[in-house]
Amino acid sequence: MIILDTSAVTALAGGHKALNLLAGNMARTPRDFLYVPALCLLQAETRDENVSRVVLAMSGVMVDDLNTVAAVTVGTMMRDGFGGPDTCHALYCALPRAEFTGTSILLTGVEDAYPPGTLAIDIDSPGMLGF
Repeated sequence: MIILDTSAVTALAGGHKALNLLAGNMARTPRDFLYVPALCLLQAETRDENVSRVVLAMSGVMVDDLNTVAAVTVGTMMRDGFGGPDTCHALYCALPRAEFTGTSILLTGVEDAYPPGTLAIDIDSPGMLGF
């Protein structure tokens, strides 16, 4: 599972080359998607009114809803000091789940926002999709 946090969603909407190539590849691969936590989309939309319009138009992007279990877990993470609502929702999405096998990858523009043990990859790091 590949997750985009607020900074990655904003970069994708802004035309980030590697992220747009990744989204295009996901659109051509059945059952593969980039997942955007709902609170990350909300936060990105508060900063730029066109982000959600651009990102939701991409067929390779899915929004991970904030259901009851997620809301409680995200609230607990926030109370325990793991960050703001969007950061904690991204962390929640990166937790192991029964419906997704393998390790989740969290793409971000701010690697330091996530605790050790989280596979957070900087979207501008050398080697990101060969760039």
